[in-house]
Amino acid sequence: MTAQDNAPVENFDAIVIGAGFGGIYQLHTLRDQLGLKVRAFDRAGGVGGTWYWNRYPGAMSDTESFVYRYYWDKEMLQEWDYDHRYLNQPDILAYLEAVVEKHDLARDIQLNTEITAMDFDESTDRWTVTTGDGATYTARYLISALGLLSSTNFPTFPGMDTFKGRIVHTGAWPEDLDITGKRVGVIGTGSTGTQVVCAASKIASHLTVFQRSPQYSVPSGNGPVTPEYVQEKREKYDEIWEQVRGSVVAFGFEESSVAAMSVTEEERERRFQAAWDRGNGFHFMFGAFGDIAIDPEANEAAAAFIRKKIAEIVKDPETARKLTPTDLYAKRPLCNWDYYESYNRDNVELVSIKENPIEEITPEGLRTADGVVHELDVIVFATGFDAVDGNYLRMNIRGRDGLTIQDHWKNGPTSYVGVTTAHFPNLFMILGPNGPFTNLPPSIEAQVEFITEMIRSAEADGVTTIEPTVEAEEKWTQTCQEIADMTLFPKADSWIFGANIPGKPNTVMFYMAGLGAYRGVLAEVAEKGYGGFALRSPATV
Repeated sequence: MTAQDNAPVENFDAIVIGAGFGGIYQLHTLRDQLGLKVRAFDRAGGVGGTWYWNRYPGAMSDTESFVYRYYWDKEMLQEWDYDHRYLNQPDILAYLEAVVEKHDLARDIQLNTEITAMDFDESTDRWTVTTGDGATYTARYLISALGLLSSTNFPTFPGMDTFKGRIVHTGAWPEDLDITGKRVGVIGTGSTGTQVVCAASKIASHLTVFQRSPQYSVPSGNGPVTPEYVQEKREKYDEIWEQVRGSVVAFGFEESSVAAMSVTEEERERRFQAAWDRGNGFHFMFGAFGDIAIDPEANEAAAAFIRKKIAEIVKDPETARKLTPTDLYAKRPLCNWDYYESYNRDNVELVSIKENPIEEITPEGLRTADGVVHELDVIVFATGFDAVDGNYLRMNIRGRDGLTIQDHWKNGPTSYVGVTTAHFPNLFMILGPNGPFTNLPPSIEAQVEFITEMIRSAEADGVTTIEPTVEAEEKWTQTCQEIADMTLFPKADSWIFGANIPGKPNTVMFYMAGLGAYRGVLAEVAEKGYGGFALRSPATV
């Protein structure tokens, strides 16, 4: 659809922005369960959201295959095959494409369409949405499914325009780029960066890793699974999902309640080793003991165990030193098949840019402060994202009285129960600020179902606008801050609190009490007639 001069405005009951895990399910519930006229938009050329854009070598989920999917489509739980413990990017994208095809959702998804502005009209209680080509659409309900990690953080360096090779960000990997046999530089060693390192080390002629902060990474435990394993999971899915929905991190394992310091040193080592051998970052942090994320002594025990493993694995003492973290083990837990082992390869070099900063990009590569020019064919920015609110702040979003989202969130992003924000009526957010810090598909399902039922109730009761009160939003923000402060996460510089973006307020952006507790909050809000919301209808105006 191309905008034309004087083209008529198209009206919908609801507009969904984004066609990843959240947008796909939300389109389905609003259209097929509530019978609303819905259009979903995405700037990408296909569905999949994060998994459309992140095509870098090694891209995969670090949630195990049997729980990185929807629960609402139980037929596909029984039919969709997988053969490894974790899903690679192509597998996840193929799964989401199959969901769209099965439910005939593509006819209501408009691709290659970027939303640039969203304005709430108080005279009609409708949102007007404007696309990059100037087309406009209106809807009563606006649901953003923009994703937590989709607004790329792309630092700049002097000389970037002089580089003779290719510069790419992992969050927008070109389909035509093959790094096999090339000299590759990777900037950043977070979750994405460590995945790229593991993959690139095996295919690049030379890999130079530019590390700002050393990471705690544990093995993923990835590998083939048998058809019998898959069938066993299929037979237990109701039981599995009951556990997931009531758990903290929703990764499909029973979280430990044992305090690390309540057992002997020998037992701690045994548990840590068992978790290391099993694999998975979230399991190591939350499955070995129950207090690694909250008790400094337990945290240091876990950190010391990983440091010891680095010393054992990495052969070169100087490289091992650079790779060894000394801070808290309190960022997003990482896992990789062979991250530390990658540095034993002859074609892999590590540069600590805290000790030896990048000065500029030259036509030949990168020059560091020691004067060395690292000659490269491809520079990969694995520098992450402006998480949670980044995509919102890039758009022109105006609520009541013309209030912009930038002004409303000038001190950091806020919400009520992670799905709405004051002064922006009938705007719902999937994975908005201060939603749960978990495996995302189960949290997405909880939020989509909450939003759907709220809209169903509004339609039945003649409610025209749904908007949280300022007091409810402030109280939720305070609750999220208090819970976060009970953990060690705020004490580490991390994207979880916005620390990776220069000038961004360091603020709470997640509800860290877990999915089970969060689902309980949503249920309580609904049972109280959507307490905390101002529900307006013509009779109340």
